[in-house]
Amino acid sequence: GSCQGNSVERKIYIPLNKTAPCVRLLNATHQIGCQSSISGDTGVIHVVEKEEDLNWVLADGPHPPYMILLDGNLFNRRVMLQLKGTSRVSGLAVAVAKPNPPQGFSPGLKCPNDGFGVYSKDYGPQFAHCNKTVWNPVGSGLSYEDFDFPIFLLEDANETQVIKQCYQDHNVPRDGSGPEYPLCAMQLFSHMHAVTSTVTCMRRSSLQSTFSINPEVVCDPLLDYNVWSTLQPINASGKVDPEKEVIMVATRIDSHSFFWNIAPGAESAVSSFVTHLAAAEALHKASDVHLLQRNIMFTFFQGETFDYIGSSRMVYDMEKDKFPLRLDNIHSFVELNQVALRNGSTLWMHTDPVSRMNESVEAQVSNLLGILSNSSVGANVTLQEAGFSQPLPPSSFQRFLRARHIPGVVLTDHRTAFQNRYYQSMYDTPENIQMQYPEGLSPEETLEYVTDTAKSLAEVATVVARALYRLAGGANNTSAIQADPKTVTRMLYGFLIKMNNSWFQSIIKPDIKGILGDVPQHYVAVSSPVNTTYLVQYVLANLTGTVVNFTKEECLNPEKTPDSEKEMYDYAWVQGSLDPNSTSRVPYCVRSTVHLSKALSPAFELRQWGSTEYSTWTESRWKEIRARIFLVASKELEIITLVVGVAILVFSLLATYFINAKADILFSTPRDPGAVAY
Repeated sequence: GSCQGNSVERKIYIPLNKTAPCVRLLNATHQIGCQSSISGDTGVIHVVEKEEDLNWVLADGPHPPYMILLDGNLFNRRVMLQLKGTSRVSGLAVAVAKPNPPQGFSPGLKCPNDGFGVYSKDYGPQFAHCNKTVWNPVGSGLSYEDFDFPIFLLEDANETQVIKQCYQDHNVPRDGSGPEYPLCAMQLFSHMHAVTSTVTCMRRSSLQSTFSINPEVVCDPLLDYNVWSTLQPINASGKVDPEKEVIMVATRIDSHSFFWNIAPGAESAVSSFVTHLAAAEALHKASDVHLLQRNIMFTFFQGETFDYIGSSRMVYDMEKDKFPLRLDNIHSFVELNQVALRNGSTLWMHTDPVSRMNESVEAQVSNLLGILSNSSVGANVTLQEAGFSQPLPPSSFQRFLRARHIPGVVLTDHRTAFQNRYYQSMYDTPENIQMQYPEGLSPEETLEYVTDTAKSLAEVATVVARALYRLAGGANNTSAIQADPKTVTRMLYGFLIKMNNSWFQSIIKPDIKGILGDVPQHYVAVSSPVNTTYLVQYVLANLTGTVVNFTKEECLNPEKTPDSEKEMYDYAWVQGSLDPNSTSRVPYCVRSTVHLSKALSPAFELRQWGSTEYSTWTESRWKEIRARIFLVASKELEIITLVVGVAILVFSLLATYFINAKADILFSTPRDPGAVAY
């Protein structure tokens, strides 16, 4: 067999491979998240499954510091602040609660994106800081605390069981007294390079880049790309005629949770952007869209969870003439927010009471609400106004309102507080939006199985598409405009359950097929574009584009092809489906109006790292993130081993010295008696 050089290490340590760390994020004034010491943190494992178990860790246990294996139902603010205030805890491993905590769990803020929306002391002060409506009452703000010990999520139940078994075998207190050595211990590595705030870490990185040949960057801005397309093609590198009116439809495509890159976002993001994609497909199928007097722009914002990164950047680009559209081109704004948890059939229409005090805005908003309400007649969706005294919920639309009084509406499944009890948490999963499949389906059958959730979201998409058609000036009967539940169910499966499915494989470019991981996550991250962005881009191109008869060369180099109208369209050479009779694919060329635009906060463009106007979120860099368990001996045994080792070392040094000093006596060669000396 092959020689394994690390076999001793493998006999000592059991690595934990399926974990997700809590990492450090920074903004203009704070650092949040967790970190370990530079060499990792170690502690004796103690399993905490009920609150009484904490007493052992906080007071009674004789072997601090402890590494706690915490039951997911106890992972709440009260418990965490207790642990934060003691030196007897060196780290935390959190087991996922099964089923989801019934009381709800949201580590986000009660007032998401507070201070970066439209309401402030100068604009609707009565609505600022969620004075009127607390949108996320379950929010504990846990994600926005700073912990000086590592916290890891255990994603694999088998690994959790291995730790519990190790604890049972070695660490369970016997008759109220401490367990005997050796004890089961855990070591967590998650040392973060950035400290204090974005201002500090960006300044350090900037200085390094200026004066060092090998700069050590300590943090990176959260950034990605927004995805956008238009119903009628426009010149993406030019400027739209100031007279041309555009209706903007928007959703966010990112989410977040306490742990790094764990962001399922089923209700907080996926339900709305899937509905948006389905509405875009339904509209593109209408026969007379090229005749509509107003264009429609489908916009998918990235990084909205972190103080509206994507929308604030698009507004900034529009104001600075770095985008094909200007703010003046926007006729009206329709945003889809959380829409999957409708109470009965009701969908709520939220508007901004402050801008509606202006008569012309009020007239346009009333027209917008009227068209939306009329579009729901005969559908299984009832649209109701949330009320004039209600402010807008946290939404991208707020960033546009900061710049200009645009008539707009935000559609949600909640009138006041969120229906979503797992907002910005690891539990905002397909189960949260009641996605259910029959037992025993193959992956292919699951992909195609139309769930009730898909039917419900398709109904919302149909109403939105019909309303947009009317808003754009469409005069024909809208009954033919219909969102397809089959498309919706495929998207929900791909964006929530399994990215690596046959449909997604067939619609992306061959060179990025590596992005199709298993379980989808929708965190904005620092290396872009992330999987979600790519997939939204290619799904949108697939649903709204057309297949053109180009060769691979023509498709990859449309500027060399006559009649390609390169400025108006984007061309993508995609993998295509598997040929039923072989293992090869049948690739083809898709022409669409889908484009990407930067979603990097203007604060970094302007180098205003302490900005209060724009998002300043950065993510710290780190060297390694890993976790492992092993048996640890008592301090006495360790000291005895060390002393004996040192004694042997000293003895061997002395022995070597004396042997060396007497070498001529000890190792002299005896004379040959027959030798003659001259």
